[in-house]
Amino acid sequence: MTSDLRDRWQATTAAAGAAPGLDTTPYADRLLAAWAEPQRRYHTTAHLADVLARIDVLAPHAQDPAAVELAAWFHDAVYRPDRSENEERSAALAERALPELGIDAARTAEVARLVRLTVTHDPAPGDTNGEVLCDADLAVLAGSPDAYATYVAAVRAEYGFVPDDAFRDGRAAVLRQLIGLPRLFRTPYGTAHWEATARRNLAAELAALTDTT
Repeated sequence: MTSDLRDRWQATTAAAGAAPGLDTTPYADRLLAAWAEPQRRYHTTAHLADVLARIDVLAPHAQDPAAVELAAWFHDAVYRPDRSENEERSAALAERALPELGIDAARTAEVARLVRLTVTHDPAPGDTNGEVLCDADLAVLAGSPDAYATYVAAVRAEYGFVPDDAFRDGRAAVLRQLIGLPRLFRTPYGTAHWEATARRNLAAELAALTDTT
């Protein structure tokens, strides 16, 4: 997987306007090392690969697919489950790294904006880049029952330092917030293929968390 991701990074940075002939793989290696840090259980290189694969499906909807792909690489590049500023620090990392590759200021700013958007996963109407990134990131909610259970277990493992009661309360609040959204997915593909399954998974998890019998 790592080799494939490294090759993909090189192709994406070239498409995004990196300096011709520049070997960008050292940046890929640093990012991949970050995605493989030991505190991660869900926000891993496997998650990065999954998000990129979903972007491939949704890319025709994006105005700037290269910016969306770069945002996927950076969106959890900084990740500490006990911190609240991960997205901001990840966006700042993109703002430092991309100009070093020769990527112009406008695209760099768009990548950073998209990374920050993953705080809320609430793109504005017409923000097709944001819709693609957010849908790709949330598509894990629409997995099969086994895949969804694996995702839930990985999230719990990342928050292993949180006591069970506090985790259940916090996770239930997150699930209620998601269920209460008018739409989980904003792209036509996401709406058609992921919305109903994701809502079933969320409702089932919430029921299990709040079952007092």
